[in-house]
Amino acid sequence: MADKENGNRAHGVGSLAERLAALRAYDNSRVIGLTGSVASGKTTLARQVSEGLAPSLSVETVSTDGFLYPNSILQEQGLLMRKGFPETYDRAGFVDALVRVRRGAADFPAHSHEIYDIDPALTRTIRLPDILILEGLGFQPPTRPDRTDGEPDVLVYLDAAEDDLEFWYVERFVGFWNAARTDPKSFYAQWLHMTEPELRAFAKTVWDGVNLPNLRDHIHPLKDHADIVVRKDRTHVVEISEDRTA
Repeated sequence: MADKENGNRAHGVGSLAERLAALRAYDNSRVIGLTGSVASGKTTLARQVSEGLAPSLSVETVSTDGFLYPNSILQEQGLLMRKGFPETYDRAGFVDALVRVRRGAADFPAHSHEIYDIDPALTRTIRLPDILILEGLGFQPPTRPDRTDGEPDVLVYLDAAEDDLEFWYVERFVGFWNAARTDPKSFYAQWLHMTEPELRAFAKTVWDGVNLPNLRDHIHPLKDHADIVVRKDRTHVVEISEDRTA
């Protein structure tokens, strides 16, 4: 069973990598946006696609989390509990970085899951590779038919069932919580006094109160605007379910 799942996963990722390579060759699509729910596996998929494109093409992956406003600003504006919603992103900074990288190079800030805030030490200067994958949230419906320099050439949506997304979110939360046992500076260390059942219940309330409304109101609607939709099941097998670039 494991071999079959790995083969299906490789096939799905491979198909996406091949499609992006073809679009790069056909119309010079170099900047790829990859979005989907919190905990859907966007970072993992971006890495797998990057590996699938190498060594034929040079690829860089960047998380849009770096364009979240710092916690100090979110706290001041009463938005800390809405982190990940559209209004918590520096949209102007995001657009400017894309425009600049198309002209040669740009600085991309980064967010640390461990401290749950922007970490200036993680900022990367990126020169435009053959393909740049921007994965995360904060995207807007793309301009049609022509895209501006401040938006991705191709938007990919990673789709999954809500029950699976909740399961993956809680598991990820527990993972960060366990890692905090040896890292007192971790954002998740504040919940070490909880038992695991208590933590899981708490993580579910965060999912229900924050991430699920964001998914339904702001993230999932992008599926209808995406150029490519990739479907993922509970076993992490992925496949292209819609390709509107053909």
